[in-house]
Amino acid sequence: MSKNIFKKSSLLLGAALFTFNVSLFTSCSDSFLDEESGHMLTDELLETGEGALSMAAGLYSNLRWHFGYEWAYGITLYGTDEFTNGADLTSECWNTYDNRLNPLDLTPALGAANKNCPAVSALWDEMYYGISTANLVLSRANLVSDESQRNQAMGEAYFLRGYNYYRLFAQYGAVTLQTEPTDADKIVKYYKRATEEETLNQVISDFENAYQLLPTKKTRGNGSWTRYTAAHFLAKALLYRQSERCKAWNGSYPSATDLNRAIQLCDEVIAACPLAPDYRSLYADWTGVDCPNEGLSEILMVAEHNDASSTQGRFGNRTYNYFNPQFSNFSGSWTQRGQYIGGMDFQRCRPTEYAYEIFDNVNDSRMWKTYKTVYGLNNVPKGKTPAVVAKENGIQESQVPGLGDNGILFILNKKDDPRFQDETTYGTFGRGAVAHSFVHPETGKWVPNVFPVYLGGKYVLNTYGVNGNPAQSNVFCGINKTDDGTRTAEKGDSHRDVIMARSGETYLIKAECQVRLGNFDDAIATVNKLRARAEWKQGEDREYYSDGSQAFSKNSTGAAILGKCYPNADNKKEDRLTNIQAFQASYLTKSTYYLSTGIARTTNASSLQIANYTQLPAEDEAILNELGITDTKERLINFIFNERTRELLGEWNRWEELSRADLLVKRAKAFNPEAAPNVQARHNYRPIPQKFIDTLQNPDGTNLSDADKKAWQNPGY
Repeated sequence: MSKNIFKKSSLLLGAALFTFNVSLFTSCSDSFLDEESGHMLTDELLETGEGALSMAAGLYSNLRWHFGYEWAYGITLYGTDEFTNGADLTSECWNTYDNRLNPLDLTPALGAANKNCPAVSALWDEMYYGISTANLVLSRANLVSDESQRNQAMGEAYFLRGYNYYRLFAQYGAVTLQTEPTDADKIVKYYKRATEEETLNQVISDFENAYQLLPTKKTRGNGSWTRYTAAHFLAKALLYRQSERCKAWNGSYPSATDLNRAIQLCDEVIAACPLAPDYRSLYADWTGVDCPNEGLSEILMVAEHNDASSTQGRFGNRTYNYFNPQFSNFSGSWTQRGQYIGGMDFQRCRPTEYAYEIFDNVNDSRMWKTYKTVYGLNNVPKGKTPAVVAKENGIQESQVPGLGDNGILFILNKKDDPRFQDETTYGTFGRGAVAHSFVHPETGKWVPNVFPVYLGGKYVLNTYGVNGNPAQSNVFCGINKTDDGTRTAEKGDSHRDVIMARSGETYLIKAECQVRLGNFDDAIATVNKLRARAEWKQGEDREYYSDGSQAFSKNSTGAAILGKCYPNADNKKEDRLTNIQAFQASYLTKSTYYLSTGIARTTNASSLQIANYTQLPAEDEAILNELGITDTKERLINFIFNERTRELLGEWNRWEELSRADLLVKRAKAFNPEAAPNVQARHNYRPIPQKFIDTLQNPDGTNLSDADKKAWQNPGY
């Protein structure tokens, strides 16, 4: 009789004994997202080519884990120069680097704010699940008779294994290398920890194999890994080997060899996967499930989601929760939340001052296609008649707004803007519950919530929060890259793909390689090509705004009644808004571009081109001065990281990239006030999970000594 392969078995590479996850395996078809994943694979099926192909198709589901919970941002964005925590402290220790970030999984009993704090063992455990599955595919691939199918299955397995080891290496450094399937009947408690060199070389080898074997076409749909996906990550890995975190051992690898190969790979990707013509189409113009923009040639890798049940549930896409300010709390009820606003206001990821400061707010369209600066007024709070509002705020009754007017404005101004040196030009600013006199110069209407970034030459955006603590402010201008108006419930799973790699980043990998080779002019030329896409085009409306909220208008549930949302100050039940009405009131397709910049209206093209590497844009020079950097090569590497912010803000890899280049500590200290007091060199690595170390044994079956356990742990933990 056949035994079931999913019996309690498998590995000890994480917190405890692993069991294979049925959801990793699916049947083989052109659309792996829509496959039935609930059946079981037996040993007999695994001894067939069909079984190997089924496992290869199932590898993709391992990616969805990354975006199903708080670790999506906690281990990738927190504690960096770009993002800090809002007033919600779910993952605070990952941002502040306090003593709660240690080898133990943080629970409320150990000081966590709640049960949702990302565990230090989470990535470790899940990456090894994927690795074990990839090893099985590679061990069975010889059973596939068709060469092209066999090559693709092997290429997919090599890619996932390489990617998972890349993530493990980037977070933990040296880890255990497991490249053969583990006997399902054998419990293994002894593992050797490879060196960092061995770990990264395994990553490079796996990506190289994937590059050689994967097809050039997306044969499984938009989420398919191709030769170009592998080329992108192979280039990243080769750059990593020549970066500062590897300086203790990379001397035996000629930098010119690695970096020139990486540039060659980047050129191949750039040629085959051209940039989308408009930056807006990558994120802001998401119009619904499986919309055409999810198939843009620029997109190299995604965690695929749609409205199929197989992509939802425990590890469904939860990323829409993390980037909005807590408007339902601070707005004074003038703007209320619902699925018609594409992001939930969980206020986890609050941009730092640097994340606003680094943009040219006049000429760089990426700022205005990324930040959500306007929320419409979709509710009038009880008792707020025009007479009451006018008296409270010192304005005229004719200036009191109504449904569909501006409810929240964020003014992304510059520090030296003369209009904001005091509060005389536009009146005073504030949130809904605080009297203020701002009247929008374009509409002639008072705005219930209005916040500049700078006032009197000082950063003030973080001072408007409800609790009064700038270190935990719930008021900030968030980004729109995860917004989704198709959610069938306010807290339901998102249906949009999560982009994990695109050729916009490939340009920046290439440029950094060129800088490291000393080819400074070439690096600027490469970045200029990317910046050209970010320029305003002739005839473009610079004030136009869009985000994934627009998909709500196509939602079949749009006619549902939104409870407790009334359109007038008398709060008559019969006048309450439907969701569609609330959407129409809250989703305004305008930004604060002209209010923020103060320039005259124009539809002229802009320029972001850099003429010479010795004269960088004013925003970059200001940052370099704050960092005290004068060396040309170091200046340009930091410039590349500034450009990474402008191009890739919030795209899930900032912590790993800063750690790679040994910039994490310096830039977090300079630009993240909440991280600055505690961050230090040891934080370039995460702690190895203690519950894994505690279960290890020596080859003879004896337990590890305290000294042995300490040797397993990363320094400083």
